[in-house]
Amino acid sequence: MLNKSISKWTGSYWDEFATLPPVVPPGPIAIFGLGGGTAAHLMLHLWPSLQLEGWEIDGILIDKSRDYLGLRDLEKHTTDGGVLNIHIGDVFSPRAAISGGYAAIIVDLFAEGKVLPQLEQAATWLELNDKLMPNGRFMVNCGAGEEGSAAMISQNDDSSMDDTWRLNATIRALCEAFPGQVNWKKMAKSAGENYLALTGPLPDLSTWSAALPNELNSGVNLWRTCN
Repeated sequence: MLNKSISKWTGSYWDEFATLPPVVPPGPIAIFGLGGGTAAHLMLHLWPSLQLEGWEIDGILIDKSRDYLGLRDLEKHTTDGGVLNIHIGDVFSPRAAISGGYAAIIVDLFAEGKVLPQLEQAATWLELNDKLMPNGRFMVNCGAGEEGSAAMISQNDDSSMDDTWRLNATIRALCEAFPGQVNWKKMAKSAGENYLALTGPLPDLSTWSAALPNELNSGVNLWRTCN
């Protein structure tokens, strides 16, 4: 069930995470890097029947978010049965897997403002892939492009815009792990210019857009496949 009454959009990549449910199989969705729970708030308001499994390594952050950011409210079932289950621990450990796998895993893992270095290695993604169910997807906040790497792409060639994903080490690792099965977009400057990745076949963008509220539906048309 889609709840279109939500109005507290962030104008950032967290909004993009909320677009994910229409393009993944039914089933639990994990958030690796729950943080203060912004993505979980948006997703459960928009899709109140979701089962979210939030993983965060910083237990103090979770405690403060429960007290001050309303995270505790998400741990109660909605009237549609949705809920956020919170786990404190390492997402790379076997403990972060569930029987049958996740329908999707949202990955938002940073340390000191940078993407975890493990995510820039194809082997990490192949291991994490075992935590997905068949046809499950990753949606990943890949951070910024590499400084000083713009020379990799000719900025004088309009067609080069389709190759700017190569400036991001996490997307390059994903493409190595899942050739031909990685899609990307870059957030606007006002939204931080982060790169995002979505694994699996590129969804039908018209169908995906139609499943979303007006505030989110145009953004899905910016997704393209890495080539």
